[in-house]
Amino acid sequence: MTELPHTRSRALHWLATAAALAAVLGGTALLQPATATPATAPGRAPDPERARYPLDCGPAEAGVDVLDKAAADFDGDGARETVAVVRCQARGGTPPSAVFVLTGAPGQPRIGATLVEQREGMSVDDLAVRGTAISATLLGYSSADVPRCCPDKRRTVKWEWSQGKFALRPGPVAGGGVSV
Repeated sequence: MTELPHTRSRALHWLATAAALAAVLGGTALLQPATATPATAPGRAPDPERARYPLDCGPAEAGVDVLDKAAADFDGDGARETVAVVRCQARGGTPPSAVFVLTGAPGQPRIGATLVEQREGMSVDDLAVRGTAISATLLGYSSADVPRCCPDKRRTVKWEWSQGKFALRPGPVAGGGVSV
């Protein structure tokens, strides 16, 4: 069986293919917008595992656990921010949580806003992001006599991005009318 002349690959064919591929890739790189950076790439949000949080984890300086996270572009600048629920690592009990909004590049997150501080003594549950709103359930304690494992107060809250900052919109208090 004889081969047809147009079915044989020659070095010239491979060079032409490589040159065409290089031209397409080079043209794509040149046509990207000047403002495209890793921080503004769609789908890329600050990594909460790489952030440094202002938590007091005691003299042993235990590590920090990221309990929950969600991402969205709250301020409409094209870059996604990450909402992170964090707390100090503990061998027992339930240390208080904090909620932070992280900004910056995925590998270099920084705290842009603090929504719940550790010193408030809350646990945070049911984190959700819808559009430019963040919702969560805050769990708290009516007194120092309530075991730290078992919060007896619950309140649903929502933070909405408005006029360059997050505004808190608390929901009704469940469990006896004492706010958390």
